[in-house]
Amino acid sequence: MNKFIGKLVPRTIGFYFNLASFFAPKRIAESAFLLFCTPRKGKVENGQRGFLEDAKDLILEEEVTKIQTYRWKGSGPTVLLMHGWESNSFRWRSFIPRLQKENYNIIAMDGPGHGNTSGNLLNLPLYSSCAQKVINRYNPTHVIGHSLGGMAILYNLYKYKTNNAAIEKVVTLGSPSELSDFMRQYKNILGLSNRMMGLLEDYFIKTFGFRFTDFSSSKFAKHITKKGLLIHDELDAVAPYWSSEQVHASWKGSKLVATKGLGHSLHQDKVRDEIIGFLKS
Repeated sequence: MNKFIGKLVPRTIGFYFNLASFFAPKRIAESAFLLFCTPRKGKVENGQRGFLEDAKDLILEEEVTKIQTYRWKGSGPTVLLMHGWESNSFRWRSFIPRLQKENYNIIAMDGPGHGNTSGNLLNLPLYSSCAQKVINRYNPTHVIGHSLGGMAILYNLYKYKTNNAAIEKVVTLGSPSELSDFMRQYKNILGLSNRMMGLLEDYFIKTFGFRFTDFSSSKFAKHITKKGLLIHDELDAVAPYWSSEQVHASWKGSKLVATKGLGHSLHQDKVRDEIIGFLKS
């Protein structure tokens, strides 16, 4: 029954969008976009609060978004950590001691609508611009992004390439590559019509200046000159492994490390060791 209801609700929303698109196309396209960008979870939970409270640092502002940053001080190079969708900086709790052991100066940020950062929405251009605000303030030498966080930093390096000369190395963990794949999944889950998807793409073009197929990590990577490490599990059920294969093929300075059976989160010691080895090389 729960599975049936879980499928019925999105389809009902999709039916409404499809029907209403004939009467108020612009408004419905915006509504579909807002739904697409709205996380269902990712705010700080009770069990996460103590760990994050102890490390709270600056609150930076990017237009109306108040970005919460965290800091674990060290005398070594600064490392910026960027979490993925429906997550927050707590996801790094088991990796931070490993970075501290190497005396890195660690900065983490909560993405828009996640953790202790304000807002209810997260999209890649917004995450990227918020990351740039953090980069401007902390001047990191290395950036590590998990899942959507990895996708956001690659777009950031493409868009703000003249502003981020200090960044030397970038690590992505289980990161997707193509916005068009997200949109195809969104269409299938809600049962959106081709007409409705066309209106939604028009909204993207008007708002961000790109089509679904234009927003591609593999395309952005062609313009990135930093050294990169891509770690991705071959059996990742959230972001397909071929995403990192495509990015690696386009990114001249990158190394691809495939794991098997470690899942999407990639919290294991062997992953941390691989990252530390790359940062120190």
